[in-house]
This record gives sequence, structure tokens and C-alpha cells, in this order.
Amino acid sequence: MHREIGTHRVRNIGIMAHIDAGKTTVTERILYFTGKKHKIGEVHEGEATMDWMPQEKERGITITSAVTSVYWRGHRINIIDTPGHVDFTAEVERSLRVVDGSVALFCAVDGVQAQSETVWHQAEKYRVPRIAFVNKMDRIGADFWGVVAQIKEELGANPVPVVVPIGAEEGFRGLVDLLDMEAIFFAEGPGGVELRRGEIPAEMRPSAERAREELLERAAELDDGLLEKFLEGIEPSRDELVAALRRGTIEGTLVPVLCGAAFRNKGVRRLLDAIVDFLPSPADLPPVVGENKGAEVIRTRSDDEPLSALAFKVQADRHMGKFTYVRIYSGVLRTGAVVLNATRGVKQRVGRLFEVHADKRHIVEELRAGDVGAVVGLSDTYTGDTLCDERHPVVLEPIEFPSPVIDLAVAPVRREDLDKLSRALSYLAAEDPTFTVRADGETGEVVISGMGELHLEIIVDRIRREFGVEVITGVPQVAYRETVLGAVEHEHKLVKQTGGRGQYAHVVFRLEPAGPGEGFQFENQVTGGRIPRDYIPAVKKGFVEAMAEGPLAGYPMVDLKVTLLDGSFHEVDSSEQAFRTCARQALREAAKKAGIELLEPVMSVEVSVPEEHVGQVSGSLAAKRGKILGMEVKGKRATVRALVPLAEMFGYSSELRNITSGRGEFTMHFEHYEAVPYAVAEEIAAARHRTLSS
Repeated sequence: MHREIGTHRVRNIGIMAHIDAGKTTVTERILYFTGKKHKIGEVHEGEATMDWMPQEKERGITITSAVTSVYWRGHRINIIDTPGHVDFTAEVERSLRVVDGSVALFCAVDGVQAQSETVWHQAEKYRVPRIAFVNKMDRIGADFWGVVAQIKEELGANPVPVVVPIGAEEGFRGLVDLLDMEAIFFAEGPGGVELRRGEIPAEMRPSAERAREELLERAAELDDGLLEKFLEGIEPSRDELVAALRRGTIEGTLVPVLCGAAFRNKGVRRLLDAIVDFLPSPADLPPVVGENKGAEVIRTRSDDEPLSALAFKVQADRHMGKFTYVRIYSGVLRTGAVVLNATRGVKQRVGRLFEVHADKRHIVEELRAGDVGAVVGLSDTYTGDTLCDERHPVVLEPIEFPSPVIDLAVAPVRREDLDKLSRALSYLAAEDPTFTVRADGETGEVVISGMGELHLEIIVDRIRREFGVEVITGVPQVAYRETVLGAVEHEHKLVKQTGGRGQYAHVVFRLEPAGPGEGFQFENQVTGGRIPRDYIPAVKKGFVEAMAEGPLAGYPMVDLKVTLLDGSFHEVDSSEQAFRTCARQALREAAKKAGIELLEPVMSVEVSVPEEHVGQVSGSLAAKRGKILGMEVKGKRATVRALVPLAEMFGYSSELRNITSGRGEFTMHFEHYEAVPYAVAEEIAAARHRTLSS
């Protein structure tokens, strides 16, 4: 790792954007210009270094976040290349949780798109400083200033261009660097694109000076010394400008904007300079805040502090077991050390440590504060767990993931492969927190759940290729959920006498809805030993078991709050099992009394079509119980935004192709769960019961 480089010369960055904005292409150029590789791998040829999975090479998309490290101007840059497809949002979520800064890519033609907006807000949630790169300036319809305006209006950001393009589309031939007020021209040479610095073209001088004036104004707002110089008409030095812009970037008050055409190798070196100049090192960021037994714990980002690290990704390897990717926030993680997994309360011995470059790994002896690396040997550690010094425990803020929205039944072609399938699913579920596996209690089928059809398609493909299990699959189904409508108090008593020792348990509780997305909440208000404390966990477990299959249609129950009020027990006949069974029966009865509501996943849909097809597309979405949120026209194309139930969106690709003669495209991502209209809910419940009875 970076033994010769201090923490202040490290940059941990993510690259984020909408699908097809050019994330992986930008990363490939960064690898090339920093000397990490000597041949550029193209996404469309299936040769991109960071897209190393067979499924990525075939589809030309990024599925898993890949990690690598490069050096530029004496700095070490650890890069996480994240997916743009919404089905793999977990990869973006976990990456943004551990990076210190991010490069947000925007297509110069399409500007702010659905997924670029989603990842922008994910970065805001984790307070990640950002710089923006407007890519594809050589494409027909490229509009740098239009994208800058969208970043301001649609994302609510404060974009500050530090370069402006010279020309656009086929005429894109360089940049004006507003910090140095000189032109950078791109010229094809024997070694690829060569840079030539020179005077700003006369026709661009007025607009460049206006942009420079705007830059100075924004920088002066952040620095009293610069403000004084600005008011007196004194030109600040480049270092003063960079320092002010850097401070604003780290504080999140502004976003430096650059541009280029990565596919043609234009603007990438200037982007690397901006990563070094404006994005923070671990040392620039506030101390890490965690907790231990309810008390706040603060860790300075230093090698000298006790160890604190976050496991942000788990990857199955059939030959070496489980790789756990970690970000070290403080202290040093060494080979052979015993560390505490504070999230689960277990000790783990560190096996080998690795520096990672896509799918290649190099053994190292230690990882220090600010490092990102991989560990072998952490069998009981999963995504979001905290590793720390056992003498100085701390639990860091975990990573939040959305719930799966689509189900698929799977079964092995050969019965003898059942164990292999089980192992494969266990490996993949450990890797991906948005992928879950359960056995359907009514049908006995194994049901896998994920974020979309492509997500599950990739999972099934990996089961076949990586684990050698041929599987058959059902038809993708919507992952409906059930919840209660109102609050009720309920009492239930379990009394069974069968000759020997009987079963006795008695609970009194209040059941009510929790807030959307709040899951299951349990509160114990029993006093005076009316139910012994040893039985309380069993009561809670019984409630949770009952939630696995709701009373309305057998779908899992969500967003419930249970307050245990009273109860009683028998000295001989009470047991943990009795209280568990009692609670399970009681919750189902109480839920029926409270009234059950069916919930469905609602998707945020963005459809881009030629303007003449807007009416047909809007009508089609409205017919799918969709709510049209708005429409925007860019050139000859229009973008329609809507909220539509996932159940109505199966097969929409073919429908849109027919409506628009193949000229339309759409993206969608999960927005929230919403109540299903009563008449529709009745149909779904009836169909579900027919399926289960057959």
C-alpha cells in the first residue's frame, strides 16, 4: 500500500452516473494515463479492465463495483467504479458509504438523467464531496452550459465551471482552463491525444473572462482574504483559488465542473488534476463518529488511533472462500491480528490482506487509515459490519439498503444438485444485501428476490456459470407486502395439556402500524415478572416468525409496532417454545382484527421518446395506474416522468418499442411501497390463494 505516501496524499473516490454516461470508459482512460495499463480496454469490445465479470463483458454494463489504485502527481487515488443500472443500486450505496469524494459524470447530450439524480442524492445522504465531469462533448447535441444549468436547477447544487469547452460536437478541440486563463488544445499525435497549451482563441475571450469572473466571485465568497483582493481588483494566485475551491468542495457548498470526451481521451488528465486539487484526503475530513453501548465514540482518521474499519462488500470465491472488502478509518489492520466484529459481537482472526485491482489481488502485510483493501478469513463478517480493536469497541454507521421488489422461484434441474444450489444461493446472498432467499412455506418452492428482472437474470446466470448448477425458473413475480391498517389491543392464551408436561403461555399486547419503511419495532412494558425476562426474546421471535406470511395473501408483513403489555406464565408448563408459539398465533389474530392492507412496490419511471410520441406514452403509463409527474423537452426528444406500480411494468420494453417504432427508451427504479387499491388487492389475494391451493 502507500508506505511512502502520507494520508494527506490519498484520495478515495467513487465514479457515479446514469447508465451509458461513460463511467467505465473514464476509469479505463485514468488507468491508461496514470500508467496502470498500457492498452485501453473498450467497454463495447468487452475488454474493460474494471468490467471483469463475464456478464459485464457480454452486456457492456457494470454490475459489481470494482476497486483499483493509481498514482498521479505524487498522490495515490483509490477508485471505485460503480454500476449505473438501477438494479444494482446496492453497489452504489455501499461504495458511496466508504469513499471520501466522488466524480459525478453527466452526458453532455442527455444531462441530468434519472439514475444520475438518484446517485447524486445517495451521495448527499452520506455527505460525499463531489466534482462534476460533463462527458461526451464530441457528441451531436452536446451542450455544456445546458448541463451546468440542469445541475443547478434539478439537483439544487452550486456548479462552478473550472474549465469551459472550446467548440462542441465534431468541433470540440480543447478547453479553456479558468484557473490559469490559458487554452489546452487536443491534437492527435503518434502517442494518442497530445496536449498543447496556448492563448485563448480571440472569439472565446469575452465568454471565458465572464466565466473567470464568476469563478472568482464564488471563490471569494468562501475566503475573506480572496474577497478583499476581489473587491480591490487584485488577481489571486492559482494556489489561493485552488485552496478556496477545495474548501468549498469539501464543505459541500460548491461543485467544480469539468468537461471532456473520455472515449477520445480528451479532458481526462485535467480531471485527474481536479481529483487531486479539489477532492478531500482522509485527513481533510471530520473524525469518524460511532457508538458503543449507546455512548458516542469518536475516532480521528489516523494510524495512531485504535482500529476502526467498515466491511462494505463481501465477494464469494470458490477457491479461496470469502473476500471481505474493508475501508480502514483509523488504526492499522495487520495480517494475523484478532479483531472484534462489534456489530455481531464475535472475534475474527485476519487471514491474508490484499490490495485490489479489479479481479487481481496483491498480498500486503497491513492496511492503514485511509486504505481500501480486501481480507480473507472473516467468516462471520458481512456487509455493513464494523471491525475494531477488541479493547476499544465501536460500531460505525451501517449501510442502508432498499428492500427487494421482485420474486422468482428457482429449482435445480437435477435433484442431486439441491445442496449445490443451496450453497450457491448462500454465497450470493452474503455478497448482495438486496438479494434474498426464502422457502415459500405454502408451496415449498425456493424463492429468490431482487431489485429488478436484470438483477435476478444475472444471479441465475452466475448460479449456472460459477457454481455449475443448471436451474429452472418460474415467472418473475412482484414482491407484495402486507401491513396493518389500525391499532388494536389483543390477548391470547396458549393452554395445552397432553398427559405429561403441558404448554402454557399468555400475552397481552398492542399492535399498530409503524411508519413506512420502519420495519418491525418491539417494545416490552411488562413489569413485576408477569412474564419472566428469559421468555421475552422468545415472544419477540414468535412475532417475527408470524410476519413471514401475512393473513391476507401469505405475503411478508412489514412496518409493524408491537408493545408487549402484560401476560402470565406457569411454573412447570411454560417454556420458550410455548411463548414463541403463543406470540405467533396471537399476531395473526390481532392483524386480522386491525385490518390488513396489501402494499406494492411503486417505481419511478423515466421515458425518453421523440416529441411526437409523448401523447401515446403518457396514455400508456396512465393506463397502468401511473401518475404522470411531468414532462421536459430537450431538442426533438421529450422525457416523461411518472410513478407506476411495478406489477404493471412487466413487458414494457416491447410495448414501448411498438409505440415508438424502436425510438423510445426508459429507466425505472424503486421509489416506495404504496397501498394497492381495494379492488386490485382482492384480485391479487384471490389469485394468490388459487396458486397456493393448486
